[in-house]
Amino acid sequence: MSIPIEQIAEAALALPSDARALLADRLVESLDPLTDQDVRGAWAAESLRRLDEIRSGKIKAIPAEEVFSRIRSILK
Repeated sequence: MSIPIEQIAEAALALPSDARALLADRLVESLDPLTDQDVRGAWAAESLRRLDEIRSGKIKAIPAEEVFSRIRSILK
């Protein structure tokens, strides 16, 4: 016997937020698990894209200390 998706959604939305987060995480993981190789490949491509943007002048790198300083001032 199959439970209609709407009933599952209603039951899931009635859960406490921490349980919903855990359920959401498990559902996402079940879709198409990535391998370490997939993750490394995705990060390599992202790194090259960012490097190209910096070299072309499309974006400007911000020193880490400046970023952390901005974050600290926002969190005060």
